[in-house]
Amino acid sequence: MKQAPILTVTLNPALDLSTSTDEVRANVKLRCDAPETDPGGGGINVSRAIALMGGMSTALVALGGATGIRIADLLGAAGLRILRIEAPGETRQSLAVIDRAGTGQYRFVLPGPHWPERRVAEALHEIASDVSGGWVVLSGSNPPGVPDKFAAMLAARLERNEAQLLVDTSGAALRHLANTPCPGIAVLRMDAEEAEELAGYALYTRRESVEFAAGLVARGVAGAVIVARGADGSVLATPDGFWHAEAARVPVVSKVGAGDSFVAGFTLSVARGMPMPQALGVGAAAASAAVMTPATELCQPDDVARLIGQCPVTRL
Repeated sequence: MKQAPILTVTLNPALDLSTSTDEVRANVKLRCDAPETDPGGGGINVSRAIALMGGMSTALVALGGATGIRIADLLGAAGLRILRIEAPGETRQSLAVIDRAGTGQYRFVLPGPHWPERRVAEALHEIASDVSGGWVVLSGSNPPGVPDKFAAMLAARLERNEAQLLVDTSGAALRHLANTPCPGIAVLRMDAEEAEELAGYALYTRRESVEFAAGLVARGVAGAVIVARGADGSVLATPDGFWHAEAARVPVVSKVGAGDSFVAGFTLSVARGMPMPQALGVGAAAASAAVMTPATELCQPDDVARLIGQCPVTRL
């Protein structure tokens, strides 16, 4: 199937370790199961999910030290095409521990290495040099030292390359985008909690979420804005209208990776020429498929195909 190029960008990857123990308690040694190891980070996960769904992408990843070498080996073994740029220090790790006593999953996320200003400028040049048309996905957190305005800086570079930028970020970087609109961001995605934090009030209904998203579009924050509403699916606001995609009713095993799977399904669909409202439904199916899988596993292609029919898209 014909597809436009997709480049995912991960400046702050992590080696994700996941395990389980009988009970999480303080001040005692916790004997854990043998860990599962995965290459992690928003853009990496998006590329992994795109590959699972039969698409093609290139994962541009900043890697450093022994952990970076291990992640590169894991990505190569998975058959992903990667472009490695040098990080200014050792790549971080993260740990997820399931408490079998029933109190949930504990996630410990370490910071990445600090990026000096010079290295940020070099990374912008390296990313732009590898893009010619298609879609660029900037997903995940910024490492220390990378400015909150990095997405805007990248959008300005990509305008010359005729590439469309999808941003899925959080925290201070997301707040900067919302408060300082810049041209060049095609799609901005966030979850319900992030949208409510930006809005300063609760978004109880689909209509409230999509009207908030539409306000961001009207102010020039992005060409389109998606707000994920968890079990209530996702809403999309564009200058042409508002849409909602249902989430499939499936058993929830782990919510880890649902957002990245959504971005993968959505981006792959628009890269194949699908209009954004229909792509919203594919993204919802991919997210629904992801929550059915354990630990850090992403959506499975058979589940995505089966669930698309359970994620109808309606105009609001």
